[in-house]
Amino acid sequence: MLFAALFLFSSLAAAQYGIPPPPPAPVAAAVPLAPADSPGHVNINVALSGFAFSPANVSAPNGTAVTFWFPNSGLEHSVTQSSFENPCTYLAATSNTSAGFDSGLTQGTQFTIVIQDDTKPIWFHCKQISHCGSFGMVGSINAPTTGSNTFDAFQAAANNIGAGEVSETDNGPVIGATVGVNAVASVAPTNTGNGALPSSAPSSAGANSQGGGAAPSASNPGSPAPQSSGAPTLSNSGSGASPSTTGAGTKIQASVGALLLGFFGMIVLAQM
Repeated sequence: MLFAALFLFSSLAAAQYGIPPPPPAPVAAAVPLAPADSPGHVNINVALSGFAFSPANVSAPNGTAVTFWFPNSGLEHSVTQSSFENPCTYLAATSNTSAGFDSGLTQGTQFTIVIQDDTKPIWFHCKQISHCGSFGMVGSINAPTTGSNTFDAFQAAANNIGAGEVSETDNGPVIGATVGVNAVASVAPTNTGNGALPSSAPSSAGANSQGGGAAPSASNPGSPAPQSSGAPTLSNSGSGASPSTTGAGTKIQASVGALLLGFFGMIVLAQM
């Protein structure tokens, strides 16, 4: 009975004198969505909900930048160019063509390619093990809408591979001014924070580079905004600035109040 009363009076003192409550649990950052398309720029979500590209089949004329948005979900994915005949296999260089583009396995980044020949389809897949064959995680750009080489036929061919999908080695991004068939990817995956093109995306500045894109600039909305140094707020920064309403004086008053109320409670209980 005595301990219950003391606990009750201590709780009342905490509420009355403003002893600060414990800090709230941290909230996980939301996964950014790809922004809406704009003239000359198409955006595609990667594995936003399930193992799929969204949209998985798009049309894009020459010069269009197509940006793939990778979520920071703890599971890496890729945008790896392939062929209609071999949907789950990286498109290697031949004597007549260059190697295909490849973002490499990544997360929390954006990867941009620029369309060079819109008269020919571009096929791609995610090379994370089982994502292509077992889940049909493939996509296309400028695929025919009729005939035997449609996107649906391409995805069906990937699903037919199933568990027989061969694991692909990940050596990081394959990029360069001449890398890619019917499209080029000259900049490695980077986090622009707003879906904007990296400054060197359409140029050859990043040719054969394995590094990231341009460093984030001060205009990047993803960068933390500078904090105001004006009047003190209700939170105590602990930096020696002017005392706030939750400073040492308030804590001492709360402690004294709690002790007095607890002592008063003991006297009341003794008289009962």
